Formats: sequence, C-alpha cells, structure tokens
Amino acid sequence: MRVRVIAIGQRLPGWAQAGLNEYLKRLGRGLPLDIVELPAEPRRGGRTPVQMMQAEAQRIEAQLSPGIRRIVLDEHGSAWTTARLAQGLQSWRADGRDVAFIIGGPDGLAQSVKARAEFTLQLSALTLPHALARVVLVEQLYRARSILDNHPYHRE
Repeated sequence: MRVRVIAIGQRLPGWAQAGLNEYLKRLGRGLPLDIVELPAEPRRGGRTPVQMMQAEAQRIEAQLSPGIRRIVLDEHGSAWTTARLAQGLQSWRADGRDVAFIIGGPDGLAQSVKARAEFTLQLSALTLPHALARVVLVEQLYRARSILDNHPYHRE
C-alpha cells in the first residue's frame, strides 16, 4: 500500500516544509508516502469559486489511479482519534489498495471530488491553514504507524 497526499497549493512556508520533511524522514520505508502539490487556480479573471474548484478538481482527478481509496480532508468530516486512524491504516494495508488523502485549495474542494470520496476526515474542528493541515496529517500518519509498530512515540 502506498499513501499519496494530494494538495492544492505550492511553495510551503519554511516552517511547514521543515515539519513535513521531519515526519517524512521518520516515516521512512515503514509507510511509503508521496506528496503531490498541485497549483491553485489563479484568483483572477472574474471566475466564481465553484469554477476555480472545478478546474482544481480536474487536476486532482488526473493524479488518482483507478481503485485508489479516496479520503477527503474537510472540517465537516468525521473526527477520528489517532487510534482510529491506526485501525484504518491496518485495515487498508490488509486490503492492499493505495490511499489518497486530498486537501483542497483556498476555496475548498469541488463537490465532485467530495462525492467520490470513501471517507471525509476532519483534522480539527478549527479551520487550519493548508500548510499546517499537511504537517498535521503527515504527523498523524507517522503517529498511527508508530501505534501499529508498538513504537513508544504515541502515549495514551
């Protein structure tokens, strides 16, 4: 199983890139993870947010292989604990399908992307900046993997 994080937006601030790099390094080969950064649609030209999200949705869809498990990150999604995420990882490893976590742009995700998701996951009830959401997601994936590996990183 491979994990992909597909995110709208490029050029993370230095602090976010440093945090992301740290957790990617810690994950190592224990959980193969790719991050795909896609450009946000330019906020000009008189287009509506819906039109911009649709253009971003086309770029997202181009990155998703058939059969991949789609998990959308959205503040209105289900609030999982880290232990529940670890159970999800264990189950997903067992079925062998790749997993994509999808993070939208400044306006969110097009309804078409949300409709095709198997899960909608909330990282926080708070609205997070997209750079921070990436760091939190990858840290939580590392933490979930550490639970499965009986590593002492996670403490209850």
